[in-house]
Amino acid sequence: MKKYLVIGNPINHSLSPKLHNHWLKENNINAVYDKKKLDENDLKNIILEVKEQKINGINVTVPFKKSVIPLLDELSTEAKDTQSVNTIYFKNGKLIGHNTDIDGFKLAIKASKFDVRGKKIFIIGAGGVVSSIIFALRKMGALEITISNRTKNKAEAIKRLFDDLAIVKWGEVPHFDMVINATSLGLNNNDELNLDFSKIEKEKFFYDVIYNPKETNFLKKAKAKGNKIENGRKMFIYQAASAFNIWHDIYPKIDDQLDKFLN
Repeated sequence: MKKYLVIGNPINHSLSPKLHNHWLKENNINAVYDKKKLDENDLKNIILEVKEQKINGINVTVPFKKSVIPLLDELSTEAKDTQSVNTIYFKNGKLIGHNTDIDGFKLAIKASKFDVRGKKIFIIGAGGVVSSIIFALRKMGALEITISNRTKNKAEAIKRLFDDLAIVKWGEVPHFDMVINATSLGLNNNDELNLDFSKIEKEKFFYDVIYNPKETNFLKKAKAKGNKIENGRKMFIYQAASAFNIWHDIYPKIDDQLDKFLN
């Protein structure tokens, strides 16, 4: 039986095992998918297990999307351009890191019926998924992308990848058409971003990469003020489908029933 994993810290909130095991069963694939909480010093051993084919593939989540890179033999173009890996597989004697977050985000925004072209985007956070989101937004024709992070040097590190990026101090809220929470603030019910959106006009698009819980405080407050909201559920599903396709050469079925199944 083949074995797949998602690694991260924290990891309890992850619905990846539920989703992948559903698709494995649906496609009669003899495999199991699990989740594992790791510390930074555990990474080398777990990656070695993929090389030895004790584990057949790994998904990578916060905070290891960048730190796994030196342990790999090769990166896909997408992973190289974003310096972010969320899917690892073994092929032709090499450990390869790929980034399915880009496609996941693009397809999710397309499904939300929001047209990014010519829009101003504000991203909160500078974690592992942010470079993927920026990469996708640029491909989709965003006019201007601004980011803010509590630790400014992390925002500046992303600007080195995307030189046309604007950075504002933490606490500042620039004019935007769409705002994205790309921090982990919201995983716990009492989490607050503590940013003041009171001067922002209504009917803006508030997007949260977090998908569990379904509505973070960030989204609840935005919804109460009459804004369009979306969580990271569709992005999560689409990026998982791309990873599943890499490992099994099958693109799994995605429909409305799947969203209900994950609730």
